[in-house]
Amino acid sequence: MPDMEESTQPKPADPELPNGAGDPDQPSPAAAEAPAAEEVAAAEEVPARSEPPKGAGTNADGWRPYTMGELLGEAAAAGRSDFAADGNGAGSATPERSSQDSLQLSTHHDVAMDLINSVTGVDEEGRSRQRILTFAAKRYISAIERNPEDPDAYYNWALVLQESADNVDPNSDSSKDSLLEEACKKYAEATRLCPTLYDAYYNWAIAIADRAKMRGRTKEAEELWQQAIRNYDKAVQLSWNSPQALNNWGLGLQELSAIVPAKDKQTIIKTAISKFRSAIQLQFDFHRAIYNLGTVLYGLAEDTSRSGGADTSPNDLYSQSAIYVAAAHALKPNYSVYRSALRLVRSMLPLPYLKVGYLTAPPADDPIAPHKHWERSQFILNHTELQQVNDSESAPVKVNALVEKAKRFIKVDVADIVSVSTCSDLTLPPGAGLCINTTHGPVFLVADTWESLDGWLDAIRLVYTIFARGKSDVLAGIVTG
Repeated sequence: MPDMEESTQPKPADPELPNGAGDPDQPSPAAAEAPAAEEVAAAEEVPARSEPPKGAGTNADGWRPYTMGELLGEAAAAGRSDFAADGNGAGSATPERSSQDSLQLSTHHDVAMDLINSVTGVDEEGRSRQRILTFAAKRYISAIERNPEDPDAYYNWALVLQESADNVDPNSDSSKDSLLEEACKKYAEATRLCPTLYDAYYNWAIAIADRAKMRGRTKEAEELWQQAIRNYDKAVQLSWNSPQALNNWGLGLQELSAIVPAKDKQTIIKTAISKFRSAIQLQFDFHRAIYNLGTVLYGLAEDTSRSGGADTSPNDLYSQSAIYVAAAHALKPNYSVYRSALRLVRSMLPLPYLKVGYLTAPPADDPIAPHKHWERSQFILNHTELQQVNDSESAPVKVNALVEKAKRFIKVDVADIVSVSTCSDLTLPPGAGLCINTTHGPVFLVADTWESLDGWLDAIRLVYTIFARGKSDVLAGIVTG
């Protein structure tokens, strides 16, 4: 196994952009830079500002939060003249408040607007965008002054502040951290007024994570990462089918694992692995989560090779890592980050296969044979098939024997797969059951452990997903050279 130096570590996944800020599938120019060694397991992905889940529409209170793209579009279309009318508040019913409350609210408005006004933008496009954001901020201030109990206005104002933070010129005196801090306050108020607002918890977590990154590996950063993780947790509770929230939850845990004491690191890393895996199970072609899972496994392999203590050997972890990196590259072959990482880990694959391991299987010609006839044997997985290669775990892999004895061995063509799932059928031998539904009927196998089963499930699903996306030739190039 090669010595992994800092400049050759797998790189973080490129950041996703805010809503309305461009194509989130385009890699960041910064991705070409090698990360520090500590960042290997922390594939940084700053997610897109939240979009409501598909089919969400309005929430239970009858309103739907804007995405940033919608917010900017509305602000740009409204024009300055509309704001002049809205800003006066003529004819609007303003809830009664004490003079002290009004003064505090006005002070908060002034602080936030001063911060927004200080942002100039990096270039002409950025300056134009910031003018729209400034106009939008004034509209939401006006809306809050008319109705201080409006969660929609607080949420959208927070988005404006968060977007302004992304628009800060590094050479200016504007404080990105202060803008994000103000955005967090607005998200907090929005969730106080509407505790079921998934979007606010999700974007609030992103803002907190951005603040944590500015603080390196300090105690303050640790506290911020914990806050971000709690908000991702809340977001997932409100919208369990969000792979983006699960992926970013995993990233937050990765970052936290680099700060906490060593005795707590393994537990946090395992939790991060479960979040990435859950994200992939919701969206099999979610290449960012696939890649991030590969990097966290790589980091775990590095830690295990130095200190030991893990249930799985470093070589197995390196091999698992390589599977996810290879799959991410196959799905997005133009991503330079994935391509660079693949060059590092490809040799860790059991070439010319993607995965090799043991499963307990029935005789190929008798899938419902009694347990005593099932045998633990070796299986290989490549870009076209899952193949049993010998009928005894003590026998070596002999590729030439496959042709001679093909009828005796279980073989599943990737093109024939319908679904892959766990199976708790009591008629199966002891172990972790695996069911591969194919066009020819189900194939039942048993892994040694549930952890081992997770690896087989992911690998088979990823190979099928790559096939379904028409990228099998890319995967073939990886495993066959």
